[in-house]
Amino acid sequence: MIGKVVRGSHAGGLLCYLYGPGRANEHIDPHLVAGFGDPAELEPDRRLSGAPDLRRLAGLLAQPLAALGWPGYDKPVWHCSVRAAPGDRVLSDIEWAGVATEIMHRTGLASKGDEAGVRWVAVRHADDHIHIVATLARQDGTRPRFWNDFYRVREACRSAEEQLGLRVTPPADRTAARRPSRAETEQAARRGRDEPPRVTLRRHVCGAAAGARTEREFFDQLASAGVLIRKRYSTQHPGQVTGYAVGLPHHRGRDGGVIWYGGGKLAADLTLPKLRGRWEPRSRSTERSVGHVPGAGVGTGRLAADDLTPGERELIYGHAARQAAHAAEHIRHCARRDPGRAADAAWAAADALHIAARVTNSGALRCAADAYDRAARAPFGRLPLCTSAGNRLRTAARALALMGQPDGDAYLAALALIGNLIMLTLAVAELRQTERQAVRAAAARAAARHLRAAAADLRSRAPRSGPADMRRRSRRWSPADVARYGAATPPLPGRAGPAQPAPVGTGPTAPGPRRTVRPPTRAGPHR
Repeated sequence: MIGKVVRGSHAGGLLCYLYGPGRANEHIDPHLVAGFGDPAELEPDRRLSGAPDLRRLAGLLAQPLAALGWPGYDKPVWHCSVRAAPGDRVLSDIEWAGVATEIMHRTGLASKGDEAGVRWVAVRHADDHIHIVATLARQDGTRPRFWNDFYRVREACRSAEEQLGLRVTPPADRTAARRPSRAETEQAARRGRDEPPRVTLRRHVCGAAAGARTEREFFDQLASAGVLIRKRYSTQHPGQVTGYAVGLPHHRGRDGGVIWYGGGKLAADLTLPKLRGRWEPRSRSTERSVGHVPGAGVGTGRLAADDLTPGERELIYGHAARQAAHAAEHIRHCARRDPGRAADAAWAAADALHIAARVTNSGALRCAADAYDRAARAPFGRLPLCTSAGNRLRTAARALALMGQPDGDAYLAALALIGNLIMLTLAVAELRQTERQAVRAAAARAAARHLRAAAADLRSRAPRSGPADMRRRSRRWSPADVARYGAATPPLPGRAGPAQPAPVGTGPTAPGPRRTVRPPTRAGPHR
């Protein structure tokens, strides 16, 4: 069960719509199920034509607004639509009346036992939803005091789900990204676009934030991707950037201006202060734990992208695969003892997914990154406490951001990376299930399904290996290559070795005794 709150100016016009036929004649038997008085007494009379006479009901709702002792709200009509899930049973009028009464009580607009609360009615014109209409003026001539009414409505809906045995929905913890509005979705469909601009911009911003180390790099990556940027500057400190908004060149309004989206309108953790929290210098102990990234420039911490050889590209893919495996083991270890310590690694996994999707240009990986976002975010946009496992995974993702599409031997390393990302998302699903967050666990499992599809797609695009390729791939690596590939991975508590062995095919094989294969001395019947 979900609820949506909007504000309006005229209760009479809203009642005419609710009692009318609807946009597609979908309104069936409109009637009141609850209100500030007896619903039978408040029910509008019928005219000779059969249409309801809504003047008396609209006047009763508007009376407290006229009696206000001081100016009221600019939009004094409070409208809340409450809908049950498609698979839920059909609720009776009495059950819907209980849901509406609980919503008004939790929001504080009309608490139980408060005879001077706001005037309101609940209209039902379909089996699966109701509409609550209230005027924001108490009957004692004062303005009602309410705050965060959307969250209180969410709490009332979850309480109704538990009491009535309905489908459980997630809490309003702001872990979900802002969904496109109906107007945005319909406009994208009319213009032949695959997705609304809000979704495209969120993907660009997430990818740029994952691949950047500073604020300047973040804006540079957005500009290189063709995204328009509008910075917001402080009024007290000129020159200080306090926020940003992004837009697409082809997405414009009727006046020809670009339609802008602030970072907070895309997701709770994409505001500029939250992004700066990612890029702040870490503690010395955390910086030392990040370790060496194969292919990194000496003393600079940046990758020399122009000088990378195919072998170094393969090493970077392998390093990212190892860090994903280490993060998965870290999350499983913390889920059994201290789930809060695993939050940073689960959040960093989103960076790895967005970068892998951008590097491989895989549609299935993009779907995996989008599906995983809800499982990664901390409630209410909070930044999780920084950990070594999370920083290692972020560093590997930033190194991976400089890679192009995998080719040659890098295909095997990329497949190993995707395989370890599957293990990572499944570990996060187990973590969320331990925390009793079923919806976020389902988001992580959905990402794992998309990752399996991405692995199958990448495997089908991999070039076929001939005898020369096999001879080249089976060459023995020098001890320096082996040491360079095996970036230091600290063992987890209680473990003597690395968190996870390197996947097969992601790196060199350590030198060992050479085995000689001899032909059979006698041939059997099957030969």
